[in-house]
Amino acid sequence: MKKRTFISSVLSILIIILLASILFSCSKNKNHTDNIVGAWKGKVQFKTGAFAEIKNFEFMWVFNSGGTMTESSNYDGVPPTPPAYGIWKKTGEKQYEARYEFYLTHVPAAFEDLVKDGGFSPVGYGVLYEKIILSADGKSYSSSIQLDLFDQAGIQTAFKDEATAEAKRMEFESK
Repeated sequence: MKKRTFISSVLSILIIILLASILFSCSKNKNHTDNIVGAWKGKVQFKTGAFAEIKNFEFMWVFNSGGTMTESSNYDGVPPTPPAYGIWKKTGEKQYEARYEFYLTHVPAAFEDLVKDGGFSPVGYGVLYEKIILSADGKSYSSSIQLDLFDQAGIQTAFKDEATAEAKRMEFESK
């Protein structure tokens, strides 16, 4: 009887340890202090290049576990362009790099040209390289961005346009 009670006690302790470790690992995944995974919104300011004149540039980024990401801006409709798609990796303590690409489209001179050409035709693509530093609390980041632009034939037309970004993690507000 004492042996059965001892085994039951040991099993109970092991189950408690197992449950505690599961709960700890689940709560650890919700800790964003050193994790870029999630949705972000922020302001981008180009210092050089064609986008430097835009003063209200905003991006939204989604960094997925596994290293893929998507970016969209408040200027994706001018002219219509799809979001950017790319990859990211961790490079150090609270440091990340991302590389993402987007397509460029041609703005017709007149509405008649838009109809005649069947829409906004592709004219090239852009490649963004972003170096990200996550804040201590994991709720914001700052970054430097470099943009290279290419024409439809893949010939580079803009070299290393520079920007900075400040982003905040998108979270549900507690009510």
